[in-house]
Amino acid sequence: MRVSTIILSAAFLLSAVSWVSAQETTFSDPSVEYTFLLPDPKWKLTLRPTAANPNVEFVHEDRLDCHLQVRRLTVAKDAMLADLIEDEEQRLQIRPGFVAGREENFAGRLRGSVFNFEYLASGRSMAGRFYFLRSGDNVVYTLRFTGQKDIVRSLRNQLDSIARSFGPK
Repeated sequence: MRVSTIILSAAFLLSAVSWVSAQETTFSDPSVEYTFLLPDPKWKLTLRPTAANPNVEFVHEDRLDCHLQVRRLTVAKDAMLADLIEDEEQRLQIRPGFVAGREENFAGRLRGSVFNFEYLASGRSMAGRFYFLRSGDNVVYTLRFTGQKDIVRSLRNQLDSIARSFGPK
């Protein structure tokens, strides 16, 4: 009886692991030099990269819920991520109700920093979580997540998971 319970439990765990991994999708495209995992099938591609425009965009169900923009920046070899974040913060300050949050160090396949902020859009509380990930000496990728504050907070584990899996092909 005990052996059959152990075998049944092991079979259940294996099926659960395969179900969870089946939910992940890998984003990869010949027009870009990177790849990442999307942990939930609710992430939908809205802007496919091309040779002329290598930008990528996804939404989680709806653009207001959570929107992801991936951008590649070419920077000077000695450029500091803190300076890039400060420049981005300057551009974001024009948003109504803008409040800068804290910066965090971040590590996944690439290392970098995260910048959090809040703002208002159409009378709604919105939030942003921007990942600045260094790839080599003069390339920084930005993963710009924006959306309704409560939804961005509830998706934080997914956002971190996407950023951790982001890296060169």
